[in-house]
Amino acid sequence: MSEPFSLPIKESFVGLTNYFSGIEASGFFKAFGISLFVTVLSVVLIIVCSSMTAWYITRRKTFFTRMLYFAFVFSMIVPFQMVMYTLTYVAVKLNFANPVGIVFIYLGFGAGLSVFMFSGFVKGIPREIEEAATIDGCNSLQTFFKVVFPILKSTTVTVAILNAMWIWNDYLLPYLVLGSKYKTIPVAVQLTMQGAYGNVDWGGFMAMLTLSIIPIIVLYIFLQRYIIEGVLSGAVKG
Repeated sequence: MSEPFSLPIKESFVGLTNYFSGIEASGFFKAFGISLFVTVLSVVLIIVCSSMTAWYITRRKTFFTRMLYFAFVFSMIVPFQMVMYTLTYVAVKLNFANPVGIVFIYLGFGAGLSVFMFSGFVKGIPREIEEAATIDGCNSLQTFFKVVFPILKSTTVTVAILNAMWIWNDYLLPYLVLGSKYKTIPVAVQLTMQGAYGNVDWGGFMAMLTLSIIPIIVLYIFLQRYIIEGVLSGAVKG
């Protein structure tokens, strides 16, 4: 702590001890399971709902769809701190203070950017492709999932990785909504690695942070080639 950039000296090098003690103290595997459940379910829900919404408001040119699009864009500029206390109160009243309920809250916060990106890409898809599917007997859902959604692959991957990084690393929303009953990894590390009178187990703290970032790094490595392509496609097409 006194020399952050110095190499560890022999007397202070403890190998994997900090990992074992940190896993036991923080309940890491339980927190990992909750974080994984919330992240995967939230990302899947955001992708499905946002892509369908973007397709609808892009193809249906009405006053309602224009206002709906502007509402999603406006939601991107509303700071979370502005609504967090009201949100927490409403979440408790609606019985959303659990791992399943918080997924729908993440859907609300993640839909703005996701709809914006999907809408930009959908504008570049020729209508003739969808018309051909309709002629072949596809209804609206079949047209979307069999024709449109596969074309959205690059934007879908980008939306997935951006939302996964945000939800996996988020501390404030799970802390406010879930509290200490259902601890995600950031909340578990914060609450268990810090003792009384401000004492912090820095060894265990850093070890748990190292373990927590590994899944996102692996996900990013495998999907990084799609990210820039998806961002540019969703931002400038149309």
